[in-house]
Amino acid sequence: MTLGVATALLLPLQAIPAQAGLMRPVLQLLRPQVEARLASLCVGWLGGADGALVASLEKPCHQLAAPVSRCLVEETDASDNSLAVVTDLLSGRLGEASELVVKRCAARLLGLPPDSLRDVSLRDIAHQFKPQAQSQSQGSQSQGSQSR
Repeated sequence: MTLGVATALLLPLQAIPAQAGLMRPVLQLLRPQVEARLASLCVGWLGGADGALVASLEKPCHQLAAPVSRCLVEETDASDNSLAVVTDLLSGRLGEASELVVKRCAARLLGLPPDSLRDVSLRDIAHQFKPQAQSQSQGSQSQGSQSR
């Protein structure tokens, strides 16, 4: 069954809240894909066009992707909208239910209360981390050129 067909079959059910645990088998099947995508995004986001940096980020990004994907599965499974999250995942978009799951995982992984990021946009959260990674990368490039 293609993703388009699966999504078409799931869309009419999207309004029905799924009971916690009902979607867990589907989520577990999708977890390796989510983990691979997270690792790829991590490497691309932090490594940019720097080939050496990209190579050095492969292992840490894969190590980070595993607990993040587990958290996403657990938070999705615990949510009242797990079917909506699975539908978003299958369609490749980030809907309201999916965004809430991402925020809960980000809070959890940062040691914050689960709903502490509910009112913060994901874009704002990302901007808090991305400039640091870019400036560190640029700083190390500048240091390298200064030492020549």
